[in-house]
Amino acid sequence: MNRFDTHEVFNQAPPFGDLNLFRCDPALREGLAREGAGWYADTLDALGARLGSAETLDLARLANEFTPRLINFDRAGQRIDEVEFHPSWHRLMSMLIENGAHSLPWEQEPGQARPGAQVARAAAYLMFGQVENGSQCPVTMTYASVPALRQNPAIAARWLPKILSREYDPRSLPVEQKRGALVGMGMTEKQGGTDVRANTTRAAPLDPAQAKDRFGAQGEGAFVIVGHKWFFSAPQCDAHLVLAQTDSEGSAGLSCFFVPRWLPDGSRNAIRVQRLKNKLGNRSNASSEVEFCDAIGWMVGREGRGIPTILEMGSHTRLDCVTGTAGIMRAALCHALHHARGRSAFGRPLAEQPLMQNVLADLALESEAATAFALRLARCYDKQDDPMEVLLGRILTPAGKYWLCKRGPAFGGEAMEVMGGNGYVEDGPLARLYREFPVNSIWEGSGNVMCLDVLRAFGKSPEAHTALAQELGLAAGRDARYDAWCARLLDEIAGGANPAAVSEFGARRLAEQLVVGVQAGLLLRHAPAYVADAFVASRIAREVGGAFGRLPDGVDAPAILARALEISSTT
Repeated sequence: MNRFDTHEVFNQAPPFGDLNLFRCDPALREGLAREGAGWYADTLDALGARLGSAETLDLARLANEFTPRLINFDRAGQRIDEVEFHPSWHRLMSMLIENGAHSLPWEQEPGQARPGAQVARAAAYLMFGQVENGSQCPVTMTYASVPALRQNPAIAARWLPKILSREYDPRSLPVEQKRGALVGMGMTEKQGGTDVRANTTRAAPLDPAQAKDRFGAQGEGAFVIVGHKWFFSAPQCDAHLVLAQTDSEGSAGLSCFFVPRWLPDGSRNAIRVQRLKNKLGNRSNASSEVEFCDAIGWMVGREGRGIPTILEMGSHTRLDCVTGTAGIMRAALCHALHHARGRSAFGRPLAEQPLMQNVLADLALESEAATAFALRLARCYDKQDDPMEVLLGRILTPAGKYWLCKRGPAFGGEAMEVMGGNGYVEDGPLARLYREFPVNSIWEGSGNVMCLDVLRAFGKSPEAHTALAQELGLAAGRDARYDAWCARLLDEIAGGANPAAVSEFGARRLAEQLVVGVQAGLLLRHAPAYVADAFVASRIAREVGGAFGRLPDGVDAPAILARALEISSTT
């Protein structure tokens, strides 16, 4: 050793990468098959290899290190409001779009999609969530916009072919000149976040003669919009769905509007991007504040029914909050477990030390349950012709968004702690993953909003109790602890033993129990016995709570960890 070399580096885990994210995840593979999308396995196998490559994982680092930049004016002083991204962002977006992460369930006419298309997309989205999360935001909004846009046949005819295209086209141009298009959304204003009814942005019909003179036949139904949005997601998108107040006689109220960046006459719409948000996480993606200075938009859905219209979009974005969080959990687990297998302390690998095994196995249980839940929930969206599946999805979507997203930050912090200082620094991915968890909890309705939505679903549709009972009952008879727990839960929801459990004050506990119960049922039916028993013992036989690493004695932690990250010569 050269005397100026301070030390030899040893006892470090090798770099994480160049593994197949699909092959190393048995919970994902099994869930894909049982939820009706086994036909997509070969595609996901190829995608898993691409996403798990060291090159792709490094794109995530670059996209978050070199963040978006707002350019308000061109060199001649003309207002352009463009966002400049690092090339890594565009490569990630290309992968998402060319794999149909925005379009797969909608590529056929309504009612004709291949069975399991939502599950197939969810599985792909979960794997993308293990790589980079900012690029998922515009993809989610584009995916979720399709059911809403189909309510306006004129917009659908003109825009859906570009929205459903699998070509990523980041150029800022009128939609006719593009190979593909993305859609964002804007609801939140300064004076009201959750309470969108407090919005002050206003829309008034554009004079029909002016509209026809300016836009020809496409001007029919145009509105002029004045106001602002405090959070305007992904301003680089080609169009946005926004809420605004209307004052038409007998129809005053919030309506939903489709607001393109470029207008049919080839001019820029009057959407002024004031600044990009300086966010805790999701840094690769641009979020913004905007002003509408006589911007032009077209109504989607009925006048005064803007909230129900955009909530149809919201239900799909919330599904992605669940699936995306499951993906981030999976990524954090894999990095932590990989480190623990490659790092030794006190004479043996971290992954072989009993207390560390307890922590890692607990994280592995949480991750597998999140994956199973996300894919089961996606099947509800595939079965929109089944009233019980629709009702089950109606309660499990907000409940899942609440509970999985709430578990995320603690999960990320624990995974970071497994890696110690190596996890805390920005050189590795754990700090970035940790920052990504809260956005899924806050965006599209915070925890309290989700829990109140669960109560609203039960109150509006008593049959939701039956749908839940049917789902939980599929695992009946496999574990006496589970059976007794489910009986108490269903009795409480029905207003029997503890009516306060379904009051507003107890809504968080209810949402948590809905998700944990469904997760337990799925694992009892489909996971190895050592996984299901450990989950029931730690989440059903006693209250969920405290730090990770509280599994009871008797849990087969080595088997759980071997399953959690399967590495072989073919991975």
